[in-house]
Amino acid sequence: MTTVREALEHARAAGLARLDAQLLLLHALGRSRDDRAWLIAHDGDALDAVTMLRYQALCGQRADAVPLAYLVGKRSFYGLELEVDARVLDPRPDTETLVDWALALPGMPDAARVVDLGTGSGAIALAIKAQRPHWQVCAVDASEAALQVARANALRLGLAIETVQGHWLQTIPAATRFDLIVSNPPYLRADDQHLPALRHEPREALVAGDDGLRDLREIAAGAAAHLQPGGWLLLEHGHDQADDVRTLLRTAGYAQVQSRKDLAGIERCTGGRHTGSAPL
Repeated sequence: MTTVREALEHARAAGLARLDAQLLLLHALGRSRDDRAWLIAHDGDALDAVTMLRYQALCGQRADAVPLAYLVGKRSFYGLELEVDARVLDPRPDTETLVDWALALPGMPDAARVVDLGTGSGAIALAIKAQRPHWQVCAVDASEAALQVARANALRLGLAIETVQGHWLQTIPAATRFDLIVSNPPYLRADDQHLPALRHEPREALVAGDDGLRDLREIAAGAAAHLQPGGWLLLEHGHDQADDVRTLLRTAGYAQVQSRKDLAGIERCTGGRHTGSAPL
């Protein structure tokens, strides 16, 4: 029979990262992802045939670029454990930059109204709600399947958010105004070289036309109609799109347009403040 140590060695030899191999084995064993020390203490333990077959299947899927979060069913994001699957984009650590910025905005009302456009798993909306319990947070997505994931996460975490199905702001009542609009929309070009490696994630959550700016352009143009004067629009975008997004926001009449860098030093998010007047 194969031991814990041998199973991990086989996975590493097949090209899996050490952490991925460990987390998948813990999942196959029905153990917590925090039990990595158990693997070391029990590295000579034999794995039964059923567990080994389950582990091999998981390793095969991971080698085929299925996100680890889909295989174990969970992703940690901003201190929250989210349940995720192929109905939603796998939340990235880079997106925490957007949450950091939202939470640091000056002068936000005690009961600020916030909307997260394209919420997917609910990662951004739920992270904000967890840190600002008195804020009124709405999560919007065009996909009802994605909203099912977001609602389940909200219920399990005990975080009360509103969910709305619709394309960006189109289903939000015309008179509704927010203090903050945040979004991590699709921003990859249709010919982006990274798409083959992302083939197991929803394409509609990744690709935004030939130039990757289609959805960023639409949100930037329409968000002001749903912002309070002085309200903020914060957008995540691609590693090379900050200049373009700053131009979109300035053209749409936003003030204090600026960008924020992620942990790798890349301009990952761009935002601006609604002046309350139409662009010239």
